[in-house]
Amino acid sequence: MSTEDLTAPLGMGKRRLVRLPFGLIGAGILSVAVTTVLVWIAVVDDPFGGEPVAVLPLDAVVEGVTSQDIEVVEIRPGIGDDLGPNLRPETTGDLMGPRYEMIQRPDGLGPGDPVTGLSVNPDTRVSERSDVGFLPKVSDAGVRPLDAYSRPVVREFTSIPKIAVIVNGLGLSEAGTQHAIDRLPADVTFALAPYGDDLDQWMQQARTRGHELLLQLPLEPFDFPDNDPGPHTLLVSLRPNEMLDRLAFLLTRATNYVGTVGEMGARFTSTRPSMEYLLGKLKSRGLMFVDNGTSSRSIAAEMSEEVRIPFSGVDVVLDEVPREDDINAKLLQLEGVARARGVAVAAGSALPVTIRQLEKWVQDLEERGLQLVPISATIDREN
Repeated sequence: MSTEDLTAPLGMGKRRLVRLPFGLIGAGILSVAVTTVLVWIAVVDDPFGGEPVAVLPLDAVVEGVTSQDIEVVEIRPGIGDDLGPNLRPETTGDLMGPRYEMIQRPDGLGPGDPVTGLSVNPDTRVSERSDVGFLPKVSDAGVRPLDAYSRPVVREFTSIPKIAVIVNGLGLSEAGTQHAIDRLPADVTFALAPYGDDLDQWMQQARTRGHELLLQLPLEPFDFPDNDPGPHTLLVSLRPNEMLDRLAFLLTRATNYVGTVGEMGARFTSTRPSMEYLLGKLKSRGLMFVDNGTSSRSIAAEMSEEVRIPFSGVDVVLDEVPREDDINAKLLQLEGVARARGVAVAAGSALPVTIRQLEKWVQDLEERGLQLVPISATIDREN
């Protein structure tokens, strides 16, 4: 022990470490950081500069539709030129121009609401009033009901097999129709039965949920009149004016549909003059035609090619035998057709067992490398 230690005042014999005010220093650094951020936000016009921005020019002007009525649903980067026909800019006179990944809001939705539906009012460009109701027509600019009422395919890649599913008979059973609308995804296409009740109400519900619509046309079967599709059935024996009157009545039973699908009709679809007349009239109205796939003698595909009307044919009828195992077997067959051809179409009725099996089947469809699309995505849009 040194003498300095003995003579130093009590408690002052050892050197003390310097204590820094770390709390004050931390508070100072934090205040500087906050001040810097506030100044940056105030001075820079776009504080989030560098974020990806997409600008889509909308050259086409649609009467009655404002910018608040349209919203981008999805933009998928990196797909390049791998676009299907419903997303690729069209050059034919049948369409209004490029089809962007957009859909119009249904009535009653504001700009901040989610876009899940399609228009529910008849488009004045593609409809005309008749003595029995609204008839579809091609607009002066060449827009068809097929174009105006089709559901845009938000995601479409040419390498993925496509499947369209049509559920027939909407409007015949209130419980069955409501169940189909409530349970099935928007890319399932619904076909309205012309003799159903409250078709306008069901049309609005289905379109609000985003479903594309067809209208069923009752066509003459071989065993008519023992098997009678209804009082306005199109028969091969009808004179042209009688055929036209019945067709006009049927087409006014609903609105906002992209085309028609036959109901029964094995005799009618195998008779060349009748099919040629019907398809010519449907083409002049801007509609597509779907063969229901129930008759091996149908010449609908051949005649559609001659008439040059947008056409699609059902490959698999799902519920000829309405049992779970049989429907599941048909769904497997449908997948095989899609993988072999690139596209396949199925049809079924709005039976509870059919809806239940479809609901299960679509849950992991994309994981199995397949894509569900509306019926309009299966056609050649250049016709």
